[in-house]
Amino acid sequence: MAKRREPVGESAAGRAGGKKPRRSSAGAARHLAARLTKARPALAPLAPNVCLVRAPRHPAAASAMGAELTVATYNVHRWTGMSGRREPDPARAAFVISELGADVIALQEVLRPLDQEDPLEKLADALGLHLAFAATRIHRFGELGNAILSRWPIPTVSTLDLSFSRLEKRLAVAASFDAPAGSLGVVATHLALVDRTRHQQVRSLLDHPQIRSGATILLGDMNAWRQCRATRALDAALGAHSNRAWPPSFPSARPVLALDRIYARGARIVEIRAHDSSAARRASDHLPVVARVELPRVH
Repeated sequence: MAKRREPVGESAAGRAGGKKPRRSSAGAARHLAARLTKARPALAPLAPNVCLVRAPRHPAAASAMGAELTVATYNVHRWTGMSGRREPDPARAAFVISELGADVIALQEVLRPLDQEDPLEKLADALGLHLAFAATRIHRFGELGNAILSRWPIPTVSTLDLSFSRLEKRLAVAASFDAPAGSLGVVATHLALVDRTRHQQVRSLLDHPQIRSGATILLGDMNAWRQCRATRALDAALGAHSNRAWPPSFPSARPVLALDRIYARGARIVEIRAHDSSAARRASDHLPVVARVELPRVH
């Protein structure tokens, strides 16, 4: 179990049982900036950015990408389990990810602590997966963002800032892979809760060069809790998958909402399902969604 972290700004007097001195908002901001700079200098800029691209210490043996692959999307809920009130335990989500057997996995709400061992790197090393991570914002306990895990090396990575609201920082991570018939793009994202903002984000995504050219898979937590302009735009531009009914993935204990989705352009989704195991029902408030994707063949 992860060790409990002290709240940002707690003084020695507070820890000893004395009254905590109040800190002005400006002072709190300076304190947080100093802590971030000391803990991880590369993250001093607080804007959405790519923070990490790395290969595992011992890559899983993987042949070249074939005509079909399995992809998955999973909101890991900051590693805090189904309720969100438990201590972070990345091992729960790591076990669920190992159950999926997916070639490429998109993760949302990934928390990388500032002053502890990075659970994301540990997870990638344990599974022998390549990793790309982009921070959406700085949570009080660390970097919070989206990740892509892959059996194959990730030659190029970019981000698209989708922060159209001051209240919600959002982004998409785009990666390119070498596929049989050319390049395959994978775009992983976590969209906003507000309908209007989510529609702006979808329009920006659909204009992204990665989605407009070549075979592309778009996946993530779309927050599609009801039919809206954003979901209609995605369905119209990318086409609904062959099964037509999106698998419900939220809440994990008794899923009724299809928040997590996988779309494809220039490729075909053969099968899509929610991964509903006993471990998955406890590890997060979302179930993973898994799809089998058929890629274009070489002519």
